[in-house]
Amino acid sequence: MEHFNNQMVVEFDSVSKNESFARVVVAAFVARLNPTLEEIADIKTAVSEAVTNSIIHAYENKDGRIRIETHIVEDTVTVIVTDYGMGIDNIEKAMEPMYTSKPELERSGMGFAFMEAFMDELFVESEVGKGTTVTMRKVIRQEEGSSLEENN
Repeated sequence: MEHFNNQMVVEFDSVSKNESFARVVVAAFVARLNPTLEEIADIKTAVSEAVTNSIIHAYENKDGRIRIETHIVEDTVTVIVTDYGMGIDNIEKAMEPMYTSKPELERSGMGFAFMEAFMDELFVESEVGKGTTVTMRKVIRQEEGSSLEENN
């Protein structure tokens, strides 16, 4: 088993009000790495997109649970967002920019594209009827002079 320097796990109901909670809890956990404001904003945006996808697509705004695991190994943050919803039948199609399975909701279809743009790595695993796991990684550069802690 891979050794983690630090790990956090949180699970919550799949309601839109919890999307901001997910952003903040991951950002607070990552703050120990002294990320730049841009790095923390990137992580928060990616987490928001993953959680929103679970709420809207996995559960279709019905009751469900979303689990977020966040691991820190040296300077790398790994965020794993898991739902136990309907799953994705065609991951490749779902990851295409501008593709949305819910055009009636006026969704932009950019969730996975944003996750990919704001994080260094993105992996999506899904099984129809069992759920989806989105794994995202970002290396925190820890640049001097522009850190989150210095700006608080």
